[in-house]
Amino acid sequence: MTPDALDTLHPLLLDALSPPPEETRRLFHGRGRRWPGLEHLTCDWLQGVLLISLFREPDPAALEALTRMLASLGDSPAWRQSGAHSLLVQHRYRPDSAMQAIRGEVPEEWLISEDGLRFKLDLGRNRNSGLFLDMRYGRRWVREHARGARVLNLFAYTCGFSVAAVAGGAEQVVNLDMAKAALNRGRDNHRLNGHDLGKVSFLGHELFKSWSKVRKFGPYDLVIIDPPSFQKGSFALTQDYQKILRRLPELLTAEGRVLACVNDPDTGPGFLIDGMAAEAPCLVFRERLENPPEFADVDPDSGLKALVFARDAGLADGAPP
Repeated sequence: MTPDALDTLHPLLLDALSPPPEETRRLFHGRGRRWPGLEHLTCDWLQGVLLISLFREPDPAALEALTRMLASLGDSPAWRQSGAHSLLVQHRYRPDSAMQAIRGEVPEEWLISEDGLRFKLDLGRNRNSGLFLDMRYGRRWVREHARGARVLNLFAYTCGFSVAAVAGGAEQVVNLDMAKAALNRGRDNHRLNGHDLGKVSFLGHELFKSWSKVRKFGPYDLVIIDPPSFQKGSFALTQDYQKILRRLPELLTAEGRVLACVNDPDTGPGFLIDGMAAEAPCLVFRERLENPPEFADVDPDSGLKALVFARDAGLADGAPP
């Protein structure tokens, strides 16, 4: 993070706040590597909160320069006219992901909206705030394809996909995640949107020990798989994703679809396409969803991969193509 890079960032943020987006959006995505010297910095507009996230520790002089630049931003007419009240820096490289307030305070909870749906974020307590903004088009796709569907949402986290599915008219959604606190936040998110919780199930279990519970609620018209790249003791992308793929035929209806996701920059879409062909050949690749334009990357295969698969009517379950 060099002085020249910060000189580039300052006017970009001023422009992004003049005026700010009406809903939550990423304003600056340095991790897309399109801005030299800013590869480990992002900036999100959380509708009144401007959140700067640092993913690598800068040297002390660079951190001091960033703090001065952000303080200047907080004194600008663009900041005042934006209606923002908190300018925060999250040090994601620290074990506690410490949050620093440059302007205002760190709210423990904060409400945002996306595509007219409401979500509650936790700021200052966890590494992740509660909604992955790069998955906006994925949630929109689920909402558009959920009417009348039974949906399985694996690695549900705070149930963003589930909220989108119920908003789109899903008949039933089953959320599974071993983090029960995240599922509790998912319940909050459904309540915020006035949803009937009778349509939503929350399973606080480790997936690979819970296939019988998952099957009990099926079969499903749509299965969503959005795992972390690595979760100590429970999931490793290259070792465990295939175990899920091979289970899909027994979970899906005759016309079932899958939204399978990977957000590891070193893993391209071929990992999922080839993996599905090997483990569940009755499911064929249909499309890769676009990523929101604010998440542009110098290498499109380094960004989020959200791939849609559907049953091939000409293939029996498990039969080779």
